[in-house]
Amino acid sequence: MARLRIVIPLYEGVTQLDFTGPHQVLSRAPDAEIAVAAMGGADIAADGLVFTGLADLAKVEACDLLLVPGGFGVTKVLLDEAFMGEIRRLGAGATWLTSVCTGSLILGAAGFLAGKHAACHWAWRELLTPFGAIADEGRVVRDGKIITGGGVTAGLDFAFAVLAELAGETYAQTVQLGLEYAPAPPFNAGRPELAPPPVLAAARARLGPLVEKRRADVAEAAARLALA
Repeated sequence: MARLRIVIPLYEGVTQLDFTGPHQVLSRAPDAEIAVAAMGGADIAADGLVFTGLADLAKVEACDLLLVPGGFGVTKVLLDEAFMGEIRRLGAGATWLTSVCTGSLILGAAGFLAGKHAACHWAWRELLTPFGAIADEGRVVRDGKIITGGGVTAGLDFAFAVLAELAGETYAQTVQLGLEYAPAPPFNAGRPELAPPPVLAAARARLGPLVEKRRADVAEAAARLALA
């Protein structure tokens, strides 16, 4: 039986839970072979952790499922033509195009989301629009062969949804039970419509300094895509 080839591309500023959560789940997919890769196979620092021994993204020949994580470094990498070239190359031959959090912006900048529904972190969902995507508030969003997850922790829900597509719901539920995934958050503040107003205001203030820079980077990436 052919192996299921999954590729997770990393870059500086990636959010580690965006890919370590899904990796934990998808590593249990039948006959899965996961390559976590970076340009040149370089070590990647993420949230105080350093990931080493990575594959060279440019040397990964192909994949069945491309899984792009998000992070604070996402809009910078949108403008990295070498990195984006590898995303386009691998994505063009993949059966499944997937992302977590702002990783959907990378899929968008690669030209894969035009006219497609896609999820993103709530704070940056609007930035999908310049790429022709239809921003969706769902925690997990499917549109054909594209499956995208919302912000960070949505990556776990996303991963079980992907696993169900790959191996069936019973198998995915068995893995869910094995990992004891039964979330019961201590606070009902995980989405902007649920969070108390002072909490939402504090979160927006924390992200505020990034807004204009990210909008400018996305506008430039969208302009490059239009000229491609």
